[in-house]
Parts: sequence; C-alpha cells; structure tokens
Amino acid sequence: GDSSTSPGDVDTNKLKRFNDLIENKLRVALRNFLEARDKIYSQHSEYIQLRNNIQIIHDSKQKKIKSLVNLGSEFYAKAVVPDTGKIFVDVGLTLHVELTLEEAIEFCHRKEANLKRKGDELTKKVSELKAHIKLVYDAMAEIMRLDQIEAQIREVMNTDDEASLITSNEQS
Repeated sequence: GDSSTSPGDVDTNKLKRFNDLIENKLRVALRNFLEARDKIYSQHSEYIQLRNNIQIIHDSKQKKIKSLVNLGSEFYAKAVVPDTGKIFVDVGLTLHVELTLEEAIEFCHRKEANLKRKGDELTKKVSELKAHIKLVYDAMAEIMRLDQIEAQIREVMNTDDEASLITSNEQS
C-alpha cells in the first residue's frame, strides 16, 4: 500500500544485515578463535619438545652438559650445565621454579594436558562458529529463493490480469 519500502527492499535489508553479521561479527570471532587455538597448539608443541629434551637428559644420566645457548637473533654462546639433576622451568606469569628432572617431566605432562583441553575447547568453538556462519548463509539463500518465487508469482498474476483485461475488452 502506502509504505515507502517494498517487500524486496525489506529482504535486501535483511540480506545486508545477515551479511554484516557474518563479515563483522562471526568471521572476526572465528579468526580470533583460530589465532588463539594456533597459539595454544604452538605452546603445546613447545612443552612436548621440552619434555622430550628433559627425558633425553634424564635417560642419559649425564651429570654435566655442554651446549650452545641461543641468546636471541641467532647469536649463540657456549654454556656449561654443571648439575643436570635440577632445572628451572617457567611455570607461567614469568615465574621460574627449580624442579628435579622427574618433577619437570610431570609438570610438562600436566601442562600438555591442560593446553590440549584448551585447544579442544577452542576447536569446538570454531566448529560452532562455522555452523552459525553456514546457518546464516542458508537463511540468506532462503530469503533469495522466496524473493524469486514471489517475483514469479507476481509475474504470473500480472500476466493473468492482462489476459483477463483483454478477454473482457473483447467481450464488450
């Protein structure tokens, strides 16, 4: 009737809002969850590597180790570890604790399990977000199908109106 927007305009607005939801909210959140998950997986990998290295030191029964230590920017210095019985492990919040090799291995196992759990939670959130994105795309496709059907119906109805006008004019 007198409304300034046609049904097609309303559907176009809906499609734009759905597209904005996908691009500005869901995809941004998806990217953030993927980045967080990648960081967690990277930390998990580092702890596995640390645990494996500690296990090698533990199994070799060496009391003293000579090594090259990366000081940063690929500058190395020779280092000697006079007692391999204990090491300092970063336990978080920049706190380093002196642990026996066995304690350090156990700490790594617990940290790996915790990181794996966090990674799994983020993977679940990623899957949920992907499902939401698909759901919104499906809703957009349905709106477009309805628009096409409505246009076809209007076309048929307009054609029938014209045919009935022609028929009534011929009868006069």
